[in-house]
Amino acid sequence: MEQTRRIRGLYGLSLSQFKPAYKRLLLPITMVALLISKPTSLIAVTALSDAYWAVSCYVVFTLAVYHYISRLLSQKNALVELYQHSASHQVVFSSLLGALPGCGGAIIVTTQFVSGKVGFGSVVAVLTATMGDAAFLILASKPSIGFGLIAVGVVVGIVTGLIVNAIHKPDFLRPKLTEFVQTLTPKSARTLSDTQAMPIEQSSTFDTQCRCSKNEDAPLQNHPFQSSPVQTMAINLQGLFWKWLIIPSLAVAFTMSFQVDVNELLGLKPLTIEWLGAILAVITMSLWAFTKEIVDYESTVGEDKKWSTSHPMQKAAQDTHFVSAWVIVAFLAFEITLHFSHIDLSHSLSGWGVYMPLLGMLVGLLPGCGPQILITSLYLTGAVPMSTQLSNAISNDGDALFPAIAMAPKAALVATVYSALPALIVGYSYYWLFES
Repeated sequence: MEQTRRIRGLYGLSLSQFKPAYKRLLLPITMVALLISKPTSLIAVTALSDAYWAVSCYVVFTLAVYHYISRLLSQKNALVELYQHSASHQVVFSSLLGALPGCGGAIIVTTQFVSGKVGFGSVVAVLTATMGDAAFLILASKPSIGFGLIAVGVVVGIVTGLIVNAIHKPDFLRPKLTEFVQTLTPKSARTLSDTQAMPIEQSSTFDTQCRCSKNEDAPLQNHPFQSSPVQTMAINLQGLFWKWLIIPSLAVAFTMSFQVDVNELLGLKPLTIEWLGAILAVITMSLWAFTKEIVDYESTVGEDKKWSTSHPMQKAAQDTHFVSAWVIVAFLAFEITLHFSHIDLSHSLSGWGVYMPLLGMLVGLLPGCGPQILITSLYLTGAVPMSTQLSNAISNDGDALFPAIAMAPKAALVATVYSALPALIVGYSYYWLFES
């Protein structure tokens, strides 16, 4: 053992040098392997093409619009000021903020709770109402159902928040200032007054967000995480990819949505557009793979952190690739399972009927948007019923749970548990009324 240590010291070797880098590359490598393998080639082409044309294109468009609007609304925090007038107003506005796709609204409310501006009921309301990044996927794929889920989340969030306000005092489980500051790393410690003044995405987490130049088109430099040149290039290329291809990609996706054979329309060979979509999916996932290392659970299931002043298209690209990664995993797993096992997954899960709302709720308790996007993807493919999607939408907190745990761990965990009860009530009510 001592001799091994000496050899390490002599040659400058360490175990960390042999750890695989960019573990996300496993996904695009698997995609390529499935594409070139004859038994899985057609399955992979179909699944990846659907993921790109039917999901990624619409998600990036939805996200781009969202980030443009978010940038306009975040210039003044008028909405944040409005919900501070009364406990009831706080709950209503917190639920509306939670309805915003993504986790920005939930992060705002949690920050305001820690600083003493809103009560505990508002935290429960916003975490109950939020769907995280799964909202983008359902809105892009089935807008009417997506808006319906969001509306249900808002109503349930308001009712739950008001009930919690009647049970608990506003400062229930609010951490003291000294406790809160101790949870921050030296690099990330800031005063609460600075935090309240920060835009949505700067205040979303205290140890992972950053400030940067106000020049939106400036390249990513001097990142506080010491991003490598490869990571910086990959992040920039993600935005450029969609800047160049969003319009032609949307044109093809929109045409395909009307069940038009684009190959025949353009005089192309069969499966040409499908192969193009699959190749573009591999490219986007390859760029995504180089943007961040996987080091823990949060970095695996949480979306990449973004500059608060980045161009909306840059933010949309990063979020789209995160959503697409989980959608691709779900699509490939679903199609390959069906093909080789000859099992109808939707029929198999239908036998679990009475347990499906419980399953959706339990997955919703997991931090991060990745597991929630998987549930939504399974719903879109018909593998799980609406009751599962409903219970998951209400119980899940998305990426907002990570900063919430960092800022107010006890409040975040209790609020998450509180959101599980209405999730079960709504999920099982729908199941017994429409599915049993």
